[in-house]
Amino acid sequence: MMLANYACDPAQTRGRRYPQTPAPTRTDYQRDRDRIVHSSAFRRLVYKTQVFLNHEGDLFRTRMTHSLEVAQLGRSIARSLRLNEDLVETIALAHDLGHTPFGHAGQDALNDCMAAFGGFEHNLQSLRVVDELEERYPEFDGLNLTFETREGILKHCSRANAQALEAAEPGGVALRFLSHRQPGLEAQLCNLADEIAYNAHDIDDGVRSGLITLAQLQAVPLFDDFLRQTLADFPKLSQADQGRRLLYETIRRMLSAQVYDVIAATQSALADANPADVAEVRQLPPLVQFGPGMRAKSHALKAFLLQQLYRHPQVMHTNGQAQQVVRELFNAYFSAPAEMADRYQRRAALGAGLESAPRTARAVADYIAGMTDRFAAREHERLTGARLLA
Repeated sequence: MMLANYACDPAQTRGRRYPQTPAPTRTDYQRDRDRIVHSSAFRRLVYKTQVFLNHEGDLFRTRMTHSLEVAQLGRSIARSLRLNEDLVETIALAHDLGHTPFGHAGQDALNDCMAAFGGFEHNLQSLRVVDELEERYPEFDGLNLTFETREGILKHCSRANAQALEAAEPGGVALRFLSHRQPGLEAQLCNLADEIAYNAHDIDDGVRSGLITLAQLQAVPLFDDFLRQTLADFPKLSQADQGRRLLYETIRRMLSAQVYDVIAATQSALADANPADVAEVRQLPPLVQFGPGMRAKSHALKAFLLQQLYRHPQVMHTNGQAQQVVRELFNAYFSAPAEMADRYQRRAALGAGLESAPRTARAVADYIAGMTDRFAAREHERLTGARLLA
């Protein structure tokens, strides 16, 4: 497929921080994807929470399965828009590499622990993973990914962190947060595919867990529209033993409608803006988008999931235990860095004098953020003698 003029062309990449000879059989974005798939951080995603903690069931989504679903949706949309599918897939597979164990509960707890040391942002941590923490190559730290992949990974960034990144890498991936510009369309697409994927699979996991019901979901227009269509086309799915088929078919139709809506709305925005190239895309408002009606329905679905699933008493109770695990792990390692793995001990020991506390805290945050759910729970039990998450 011929790329559109507004797509990211690997032949025109802004390159890597450390120059390398191009691969003979792969583009730079394909090479980035392969480096991510083979990384330690990517493998650990299979045991990291999406909503339900890893020990709560084998069939619930994890960060790994979520990332794969984002990549699948992203590639499907990219093909219709003539964007670079390989770059979309690469960003999708890497976007959660910096997520902590225990999902957003773990992230919030670690951010609180790091309040005096610059805080913790999982998007920034994902960039830190691919830029510094992966240790696979003799010439450099990290994976040495292309600018466009790194730009897409850094989905959000506080102004303070953007300023720090810009000081270390002038004109780099953080500049857009200071100059109020957009990333390339492939990165914009991954942001929206991420939202579409987690809204859909959180419905599935929520119903599977028993915390939300199909009856409750009928109050959500985006879901109810397709539930009614499905029952009209397949009346037998109203039978009690057909609930899973009814749920799957409704979600499938809901996903398809959102994908087609994004394609149509984005094609319209592109036709109106008519960007000549990627540089012009960066100067414009976001172009990958829902239409107004679908955007309103998506917001309503997110509000429902927030109140009925993410803030469900059972989820909140488990999240509270997970946050306690993270806080107590942080305090234990900060007080005794020798309890960490050797490479993180070395990172903590690099500082001296006034620099020692921030350096140690960041090393501890790196160590905890890289843990899987079950390893964090085991380490917490080893260090405290308490078993909070069975």
